[in-house]
Amino acid sequence: MNVANALTVVRLLLVPVFVVFLAEAGHPGSTGWRLAALAAFGVASLTDLLDGKLARSRGLVTDFGKIADPIADKALTGAALISLSALGELPGWVTALILAREVGVTALRFAVIRRGVIAASAGGKLKTLLQIVTICLYLLPPSLSPPALIREIVMAAALVVTLVTGVDYVVRAIRLGRPGSSGSPDKPPSRDGAGSQGGAAGPGSAAGQGSAAGQESGAGKESGAGHDSGASQDSRQTRDRA
Repeated sequence: MNVANALTVVRLLLVPVFVVFLAEAGHPGSTGWRLAALAAFGVASLTDLLDGKLARSRGLVTDFGKIADPIADKALTGAALISLSALGELPGWVTALILAREVGVTALRFAVIRRGVIAASAGGKLKTLLQIVTICLYLLPPSLSPPALIREIVMAAALVVTLVTGVDYVVRAIRLGRPGSSGSPDKPPSRDGAGSQGGAAGPGSAAGQGSAAGQESGAGKESGAGHDSGASQDSRQTRDRA
């Protein structure tokens, strides 16, 4: 297992640790448990940033990473949102919308991965950043938390960007799945290529036929000349005998 995959596994292992810390904090919760949950979430989010950069820069991209990385991301985000909603600190409908988008996009990614990989857009990166900031603001203990209005504004921005980028991802996945797309392995062979082969075979075939015809013609002439010469000799011998 390479370094990038190891960081992904660490992120997965930190998910239950984070949930336990936040559950121990309760509502409104103690400052110590809240900060412990915030630290676990922060470290897990940092591994998400590092494993992707290491995989791309060192050529450590693997099939395991392609599958485990998005699962780890959704597990961490989902655990945080569900836990905050269970504590009554985040509206349940917000959690439902974000999770529906994340699960749907992940399923769609696996559905089209045979045809190609959809690169992360700037909107997708902004979505991830806003989600992390929103969760961190809600994880802060009351004594350190900003005004509720600020948290709600950041949360609303994260929700809007999450939904908009989800629609964009669906559109790009549909385009990638169309026959003849750049990532499709089922693209039929080019007619031009077939024509080129046919064109190359045509002259060669004609030349071969011409050569064969010439040889046959030459052989015919030689054969005819031989018969004519033999007939002339017979005729002279007949005259001499007469």
